[in-house]
Amino acid sequence: MVSKRKLSKSDAHGDSLIAELPQTKKSRISCKEKTSAEDGAVENDSIFVQLIKTAGITLNSGERQNDIAVDQATFQKKLCQILRKHPFYPHVVQEFVSGLETHIKDRDQFRNCLLPCAPVRGEVTRNLVHSYCESLIKLLLGIETLQPAVITLLLEKLPEFFFDTVGTFGTNFPRLIVNQFKWLDKILDSKDLIMKLMQMVSVSPVPIQHDIITSLPEILEDSQQSEFAREVSQLLKRDTRLTVPILDALSNLDLDAGLLAEVRQSAMIIVPAVKLEDLPVVIKFILHNIKAVDAVEVISALRKNLDLSSCILPLQILSSQSKLKSQPQTSSSTSQVSSSQNCVKLLFDVIKLAVRFQKGISEAWIKAIENTVSVSDHKVLDLIVLLLIHTTNTKSRKQIERVLRNKIPLGCVPEQLLQSAFRNHSLVIKDFFPSILSLAQTFLHSADPCVVSFGSCMYKQAFSAFDSYCQQEVVSALVTHICGGNDVEVDISLDVLTDLVTLHTSSLIRYATFVKNILDYTEKLNPQQIRKLFYILGELAFSQRQEDSYIQDDMHMVIRKWLSSTVPKYKQMGIIGAITVAGSMAAKSKEDRCSLERTQQSEEHCRQLSILLDLVSYCCEQSPEALALYYDELANLIEKQKGNLDSQILERIGKSVVEDFSNDFVVDLTPVVDGVHLFPVKSLYNLDEDESQGTIVINLLPLLSQNWLGKSVGEMATRNQGKKIVSPECLCPSFRLLRLYTTEQHNGSMEEIDALLGCPLYLTDLEIEGKLGSLAKQEREFLCSLLFNALNWFREVVNAFCKQQDLEMKGKVLTRLQNITELQNMLGKCLAASPGYVLPPAIFDCEALEAAPTVNAVGLVKKKKTGGKKQKSEGSKDSSADHSQMEENPEGNQSEAETTQLEKDTTEKKSGIPLVQLQSYRAFFRELDLEVFTILHCGLLTKSILDSEMHTEAREIVQLGPAELVFLLDDLCQKLEHILMPPAAKRAPFLKQGKDCRNIGFSHLCQRSSQEVAQCAVELLKPLCNHMENMHNYFQALITENEEVVDGPRVNIQEHQLLSSCYQQLLQVFRLLFAWSGFSQRENSDLLRSALKVLADRLKPGETEFLLLEDLISESFHYLLNFQHSVPNFQCALTLTQLLIVIAEKPVASWKKDKIASLAKQFLCQSWMQPSGMREKGSQFSDALHTLVCVYMEHTDNILKAVEDISSVGVPELINSANDGYSSTYPTLTRQTFPVFFQVMMAQLENSVRSIPAGKPSDSSEVQLEKLLHWNMAVRDFHILVNLVKDGSSDLSPKKNGSSVGTSLSSSAVKTDAKNSCSFSAKALSSLSAPLPPQSSSGPTDCLTGFLLLMYLTDVMSFMVSRNFTSVSCLEVFDSRPVLSICLKYGRLFVEAFLKLAMPLLDYSFKKHREDVQSLLKTLQLSTRQLHHMCGHSKIHQDLGLTNHVPLLKKSLEQFVYRVKAMLAFNHCQEAFWVGILKNRDLQGEEILSQDSEENDPGEGVSQLPREDPAEEEGDISGSEDGSEHNDDDEESSE
Repeated sequence: MVSKRKLSKSDAHGDSLIAELPQTKKSRISCKEKTSAEDGAVENDSIFVQLIKTAGITLNSGERQNDIAVDQATFQKKLCQILRKHPFYPHVVQEFVSGLETHIKDRDQFRNCLLPCAPVRGEVTRNLVHSYCESLIKLLLGIETLQPAVITLLLEKLPEFFFDTVGTFGTNFPRLIVNQFKWLDKILDSKDLIMKLMQMVSVSPVPIQHDIITSLPEILEDSQQSEFAREVSQLLKRDTRLTVPILDALSNLDLDAGLLAEVRQSAMIIVPAVKLEDLPVVIKFILHNIKAVDAVEVISALRKNLDLSSCILPLQILSSQSKLKSQPQTSSSTSQVSSSQNCVKLLFDVIKLAVRFQKGISEAWIKAIENTVSVSDHKVLDLIVLLLIHTTNTKSRKQIERVLRNKIPLGCVPEQLLQSAFRNHSLVIKDFFPSILSLAQTFLHSADPCVVSFGSCMYKQAFSAFDSYCQQEVVSALVTHICGGNDVEVDISLDVLTDLVTLHTSSLIRYATFVKNILDYTEKLNPQQIRKLFYILGELAFSQRQEDSYIQDDMHMVIRKWLSSTVPKYKQMGIIGAITVAGSMAAKSKEDRCSLERTQQSEEHCRQLSILLDLVSYCCEQSPEALALYYDELANLIEKQKGNLDSQILERIGKSVVEDFSNDFVVDLTPVVDGVHLFPVKSLYNLDEDESQGTIVINLLPLLSQNWLGKSVGEMATRNQGKKIVSPECLCPSFRLLRLYTTEQHNGSMEEIDALLGCPLYLTDLEIEGKLGSLAKQEREFLCSLLFNALNWFREVVNAFCKQQDLEMKGKVLTRLQNITELQNMLGKCLAASPGYVLPPAIFDCEALEAAPTVNAVGLVKKKKTGGKKQKSEGSKDSSADHSQMEENPEGNQSEAETTQLEKDTTEKKSGIPLVQLQSYRAFFRELDLEVFTILHCGLLTKSILDSEMHTEAREIVQLGPAELVFLLDDLCQKLEHILMPPAAKRAPFLKQGKDCRNIGFSHLCQRSSQEVAQCAVELLKPLCNHMENMHNYFQALITENEEVVDGPRVNIQEHQLLSSCYQQLLQVFRLLFAWSGFSQRENSDLLRSALKVLADRLKPGETEFLLLEDLISESFHYLLNFQHSVPNFQCALTLTQLLIVIAEKPVASWKKDKIASLAKQFLCQSWMQPSGMREKGSQFSDALHTLVCVYMEHTDNILKAVEDISSVGVPELINSANDGYSSTYPTLTRQTFPVFFQVMMAQLENSVRSIPAGKPSDSSEVQLEKLLHWNMAVRDFHILVNLVKDGSSDLSPKKNGSSVGTSLSSSAVKTDAKNSCSFSAKALSSLSAPLPPQSSSGPTDCLTGFLLLMYLTDVMSFMVSRNFTSVSCLEVFDSRPVLSICLKYGRLFVEAFLKLAMPLLDYSFKKHREDVQSLLKTLQLSTRQLHHMCGHSKIHQDLGLTNHVPLLKKSLEQFVYRVKAMLAFNHCQEAFWVGILKNRDLQGEEILSQDSEENDPGEGVSQLPREDPAEEEGDISGSEDGSEHNDDDEESSE
């Protein structure tokens, strides 16, 4: 009874404690003080209490822990003995448990039983009790007789606390209960316990589920881990709330590989749906304990499922919501955003730890990214992980740089991806700033412009996203690039600084000192770079926060120093810097005038600007080149600041320019011109027929004569007089400044100066037929200068008036274009007759040309080309070209000089006067503006001819002719290529830093962005389509008229060449535009759509407005494909194919790939004839052919079949043809072009076999057979190609006793190969086709059967062709030096690929497909033997270019021998392997004798080599060779 009363009070006390749990500690202490009288030992007469006390533990109530006076093991042993010896055993156990149940009804007593016992420290027990003791419950669970009942009691008590609220200082009873089951020495029924705990998980709240699951690894026995893992992995799929505890538990289990992969797959599935805060735990588990074999597969799957955009979307939603709420709510949202960013950072910390401490993770991640082919599959995650690995793993840095270098040009890692990474994950990326800086510096050294652009974008994003320290490092790195001297690095770094000074002026001002230091390294900068530098400094110096700063003083000091220099280069730099700074000051003055408060500052700026311009003008008066540059820079300033230039400054510039131009260069037209001139003066090219009074004329010849004669008598005297020099060099720059000033003042109207469009020039009689030879050298050079100046004048006139809408003026502009083409022909004749002539400058913002084209060189080249043996020399050159030319892979741009050369040659033949090509003289002609190409819109125009009374007397039709169209398209191609297709950056050798001449002639164009140029080109697409359709119609009609014969009698050769050149350039313009990498950027998507819409409208007018982008691309592709039947020459065919590839690459589709392959094959199977009746040939044709064959091979669906088709069909036809014949199936395959086809086939064959997956032990028999079939076809193709060299030399070999050794070798080798291949395919076919059911006609088995059937047929064809090879007479082109070099190079690569990819397959398939493997190796052995003979041939001839390939090839052949031996040993057939000595032979089969071999018997070893004829080697032993040790081994399995 006493016991019951105490229990009831205790129970009531427990209830009060439950009510007080959420309260503070103070309230609980006060409650305890109220019941302090009841704290102490529990005393009652129950069996439980008495036995526990007897065993050594004293039970306490309240908050006092139970006391233990003995060791834990002693307690358990003693209690067990008491229970067993009790008279009522085993019923006493039940009564003991009932007492325990009654005792723990009190909350405090239950807690004391769950908490560790307190040891009693007495005199006697001090050394008997450990300092830490387990809880009473855990000690009872360690007793076998009590364990089941206690477990049941605890599990029954657990639901009582499901919804118990645990306060700050409260007790978590569920966790304490579950902890009692951990680390027990023995569990009698572990399976039942686990089942009950899992049932408890299914009904308990989430926090308790969390505790149970995380504790189970410490409860489980080893045998239960697998079952538990499967069960919780299913739970993982059902409830993502338990992701963290489940994965935490699984990571503590020792699972077998299969189960781990299964659980990992379950975790992989939930990655897209898991919460952001749980994502790091999931990723940590997935990356945990990955084996090297599975690493790539696991990482690849993780890449697909892990999408950082799902992490960013909540951040963007929160940030957008924060803008709509009040300030306190905004702070809350900001904290949520910060928390989410921290989760993302924690995610990458997990990846970083895995990369650092798990050896294969970094390699696997890099490999997974490398294996990703599709552009759309690349993610921001890839870029960040690469940066992470670059920072963490120093050994992988080179590999990461290589991956990025390969991915960036393909568009897989676009700049938008980089921008997204910096914009959304700057907190993560900031930790990788050193790697970002290192990669950006490396990329700016790259030769690929796409990689260079990506590096510049890294700099810009780093400056925008990071703090001041990182910004300072970025600016320092850019300044280092600029001071390094490499032109590409300097240009791109200055462009980056220009963007930064435009977008982040206030931030960049803090580092202005760094930028200013570049002034000390201007020696290495060209004029364009000087202009960029002073624009940056000007923006920094005249910003609002930098008024009257030290930068202004430094700039003025440098400019004055340069202007006062007598060195032309420094004066040039001073002029450019001064005008650029003047532009910044003018723009600032315009801004200041907008506010009345800054009027005084504006006046000060105007005063400084006037002083600066006066200084420049004064320093340029005595130098015509400097004055011309001054005019050009002022014109650029007006054009760039269009509409923003201060009116006072504009008036000051224009006040003198009008007077100077009219006084210096314009005179009234008079019948007689006074003065002494080198030639009679004649007024020419007058478009205004009324020559009454008031007509003006450009005073060109008198001015040039005065300048020319002044040079001979000494011009220094005139300069010393201080009088301004008038030079014809200033004519065009002065006029450009005049017309830009006029358009600025009159809102684009040119009425004030429209008389200059049609006014004549003072020239001389230009009828020079037969007169050039009678002129003196000075007169010829004067005539060249006169024509140069006249040409440049007309080019500037066309620049000025091209945009005028008046029809009369349009007609005059077209006439001026005709004048330009006429003068160019005259100039070419004059230049050819004036060797050593120094050209007058026309572009003044460039450095002096060190390698200007000289007439001497051109004349010599022309003389060498003309001659009676031209055709023969070209043919011999093509047949014996150096192998290095054949190994290059020309991509993209082909020169347009070939068609122009034909045109000039025709004109030359008619006139009898040699011509000089003007393409290399671009730097000496005035640059055409982009607006000039609006002339392409012109159709037929009517030009009125007026009488003396200004009445219309007649009308003359003016149109854009072929010569003018060629002129415009040629210039447009050069401009688009320069801006939209930047070339590879070629670093000059050390101590040979030349001057970059690439930008010469494009100074105005370079001041425009690529987006502006692309926009201009898109606006020209409609007229360009019109012109291309006209070309198509012309050639279609020509082909029809001449009955499909190109060189028919009615073909006008000159017209055909002109229009062919137009056609080629039109296609080139389209290709250059659509190949622009900027179309991949999101901001240019609308521009791409508008460009494609123009092409699609040609097929479906008015139906393309709402078409999707893919539909527009498809329609554009079909439109351009229609031009395939009218291309006039092979160069046009190649350009059309490249254009279609560019269009098709936007979204890649399989049908487009097939169309391109079909088109390329069509062009290869077409006979290309010139209008003169000769076949196309030469180096340009060979380069174009190389590119087109590569296109065909890359786009065909079966490269191996394509290689076999050419080698087994085209080559025999070529062999059977005459000496100057060709293949009837492939007319482009001739003896001159055979090395081209051979190299491409060898390269593509080697590349295709590398795509065959390596053999794995897990491969099924069908998969192994399919891979064997691929390798069989590849080896057979390789054998055919290698034996072309052998067969080609057979009939040229020295005869011995009336027989040809090489022929017998070749015949038997090919025969054996064909027999082996046929038997291989026939057996495989029979094994698969027999059980084929009718309903599986479209299944994989049927496809494989069809493939085998195709192989069997091609085997038979190859056998027939191979016999034909040996029965006909072959030519020496097949064993020429380029072909041998190609064979040695790609032969080694093929053998290496076979060793790496095929030999593992043979290891695992040998037992199942023994005969097939043996046949494959026999076929390859014949090829390796021939390669060995080539090595001997190379050594005999001592050709260094060939012998360089020999050591590596012999090493590969030796590896092949021992790898086959290892394969046989792996399959327990080592006795089938034997080694013999292979004799060294040359290509003709003759043995190469050495001194040792002459004295000694050559055969030694295990067995002497059988005869070389493979037909006699059939038996149980056959051979395979070792190229290094001259061993020959072969293998054949035997039962």
